[in-house]
Amino acid sequence: MAVLDDLSGFEFEDVIEDVFRNLGYENVRQAKRTADEGRDVIMEEVVNGTRRAIIVECKHTDTVGRPVVQKLHSAIATFDFDGPKRGMVVTTGRFTNPAEEYAERLQQNDDPHPIELLDGEDLREIADEVGLDLYNGRIEILCDETLRPYDPAADVNAPVQEEFRDIENIEATDLPAPHSQVTFRPVVAVTADTNAVFETSVGVIHRVNERTRFVVHAERGHPKMADDAVATLVTENLHATVDLDGERFRDVFDDVEEHRFGQTQTEYKEWAVDRLQDYHTTTVTYTGDNNVTYNKTCEPNLSDISVQSIEPVYLPEIRHTTELGEYSYPYEYYATGPSRVTVEDGIHRCVHCETNGVDENYTYCPNCGAIACGSHIKTERLEQEPVCTGCAVTERFALKTKYFYDEENLETFREEYAEMPLHEKAMENKLLVSGSVGVTLLVIVGLLIIGGII
Repeated sequence: MAVLDDLSGFEFEDVIEDVFRNLGYENVRQAKRTADEGRDVIMEEVVNGTRRAIIVECKHTDTVGRPVVQKLHSAIATFDFDGPKRGMVVTTGRFTNPAEEYAERLQQNDDPHPIELLDGEDLREIADEVGLDLYNGRIEILCDETLRPYDPAADVNAPVQEEFRDIENIEATDLPAPHSQVTFRPVVAVTADTNAVFETSVGVIHRVNERTRFVVHAERGHPKMADDAVATLVTENLHATVDLDGERFRDVFDDVEEHRFGQTQTEYKEWAVDRLQDYHTTTVTYTGDNNVTYNKTCEPNLSDISVQSIEPVYLPEIRHTTELGEYSYPYEYYATGPSRVTVEDGIHRCVHCETNGVDENYTYCPNCGAIACGSHIKTERLEQEPVCTGCAVTERFALKTKYFYDEENLETFREEYAEMPLHEKAMENKLLVSGSVGVTLLVIVGLLIIGGII
């Protein structure tokens, strides 16, 4: 694990450079490490239309005294820049009182080269803004690239409309706009080579020569391997990333969340090596020189596994929620432009039972907003439209259960039924009528047989 106190001075400067670059400073770069003249990181900012240089002194020490601040003040004065200049001292520790007093006096005297002091606590708060967790010595991955959360050539709600197209009795174009949320979830794509040869006195008994590429969910907590569909989605679209611009995506989605990477790049490498070591460990059966059969566990050494790349990126997880009547229908998926992998499909699911999946038939009930399977959808007697068993009002007519949208429709049919001729009433249960006709014919045939007529 990368511990803050264990970093070298150069490694600390690398971290500070990333912090300020992600804070929006321009032209962030490090001075030459061979003779930095007290200037570790140099960057620029634009304030009220004026460009200003900032010289940053990085001190990876417990305390920083006044001499460091004075030396930086002199370095600022000699720094070649056509415009105003200021300084900054950043430390993982704290500043002495004389150092703080010196910097404060520069500010009070309107010195042309003021110096800002950032101690360890300030540094951790600033780093937190850009996704670095420096608490407890953890320095996490910085990433500002995401896979595309939607197809720019289509409406952001197009996937929902597509999912509703095979639901009977509702037009996808008539759907209300769903509530849409995007969560940018960190993942890393790992590429590693494993090359191992296992030999005994009889020669090579097993060999591994394989390149492996996999994707890891990289939020806080233990890394978790992505399934094959998600891994393919990520690896096939790594070439098509965009800047993770929260404000831009808030113009498209109702809610936007961004989760942070939970481990360091070093930790992901170590985790990947451990996993590949386990993955490639196998037991081989072979016959020795003495014709005796042996079993040998072949486990690659850590040195046999070489991680070629760790590619961090954000994977958008989209959740649309469509409100229809009394029901809410979530549809959640990982997205990379027009491609997606479904996480939750609440559209192809009967609200009255556990039937789910795109291979079933579902029908929309306009009376209550339910999407139901064939076992829970009936035909409304009065209007001959679908109604689900969850909201229908029922009553038996001609010994058969009839379904109605509400009590008003039921009462209307009662009145119609009372006025029907007997044969029409009987036809309200066609199965009963058909059965009665069949029984009558059988009785007639039986009588004819008994009478010797046939």
